[in-house]
Amino acid sequence: MALADTSAALPGNWRPLRLATLVGLRWLAIVGQTAGVLFVQFGLSFPLPLTECLMLIGLSVLLNLWVIFRLGEGYRTTATVATVHLSFDLCQLAALLALTGGLQNPFSLLLLAPVSVSATTLPQRSTVILATLAIALASLLSVYHLDLPWDPDSRIVFDRVYVIGIWVSILCGTIFIAAYTNRVAHEARQLADALAATELALSRHEQLSALDGLAAAAAHELGTPLSTIALAAREIRDEVPEGPVREDIELIMSQAARCREILGKLRSLRDTPGDPFAAVPVSALLAEVVKPLEGGGKVISVRTGAGAGSEPVIRRNAGLLYGLGNLIDNAAQFAQRAVLVEASWDKQALTVTITDDGPGFPSDLITRLGEPYLTTRPRNADDGEPGGLGLGIFISKTLLERTGAKLSFENEAADGHARVRLIWPRAAIEQA
Repeated sequence: MALADTSAALPGNWRPLRLATLVGLRWLAIVGQTAGVLFVQFGLSFPLPLTECLMLIGLSVLLNLWVIFRLGEGYRTTATVATVHLSFDLCQLAALLALTGGLQNPFSLLLLAPVSVSATTLPQRSTVILATLAIALASLLSVYHLDLPWDPDSRIVFDRVYVIGIWVSILCGTIFIAAYTNRVAHEARQLADALAATELALSRHEQLSALDGLAAAAAHELGTPLSTIALAAREIRDEVPEGPVREDIELIMSQAARCREILGKLRSLRDTPGDPFAAVPVSALLAEVVKPLEGGGKVISVRTGAGAGSEPVIRRNAGLLYGLGNLIDNAAQFAQRAVLVEASWDKQALTVTITDDGPGFPSDLITRLGEPYLTTRPRNADDGEPGGLGLGIFISKTLLERTGAKLSFENEAADGHARVRLIWPRAAIEQA
């Protein structure tokens, strides 16, 4: 089928992190940890296991260097990979805290940092894993740790109740971040997605409005030359005897008449009020759409399947006819022998599917069908026919969506057979 078109996949419930973001956060932690350890050892002259602390910091340095040279900073991580990186940072920080006082160390608050990064960027499952890990590590640090580095000449003792209070505060902070912050971030992402979808819809509407104006201008400007072509062809036909030349002239006249019909449709893409034949059964409407497309060497079949309730009666309008006609015409152009148009319904919805026996949609473009200027037709084909502008399915999809339809594009089989499925709520499409 001809390509000229779907909605781009909008972001999901989380935003993939660039590896550069995780690497940058880790470099910041490395600098802060190194400065803190050296300041305590040499600035305050408090003894601590300096070698072990620097070895732990060195692990983070080695991991950063490995991922930079192995994957590159532009690599976009999956949720699993990002969770593993943040889990490493959490364990490395917990080990460093275990060497420097455990929860008595004021920097134990930083156990919340990886959880907060996950809560704002990663799926809920990743946040739950990291929050559980942070709580487990905080519980271990409250029991197993070396003494807090302090002045050797004086001894500092923390009451057990105070340490328990620190553990409870970290526990509450972790749960709050994992639950509330993740929820707020999720709602913010949903709002951003909704705004992006709205902007896309408005952009599509503006593009189609511009095309409406262009179509009206083209119909106005092309009307006179087409009339001149038809008149000149008719005069030449009257002077030419029967034969191949006369048949070619009649072909020119028929195609000029078809161009005038198409331009007439472009002038009237809106409903005509007061039309006594505006309401027709779906089978009659499909037959009306298919009839002008017959005779092109392809068999176009219409099949209606009885469903729950009476057959839907559809309100005719030029946009609906044009959209369906263009999709069926595209299917016929790419079909090998046949196109099947099927209609089925129930009490809630009307479904129309258009299936051809051609090569199908390219797998790399099927998710982008519906975008303007997207086409597989070459601009300069070897047979001399010009390529399309890639607006056919875009216009058809937008016109049909105005009637309440939802479109989906798929391949019926692995070897092709493109299928377009249109679903309308009966309340939106049916005319009482």
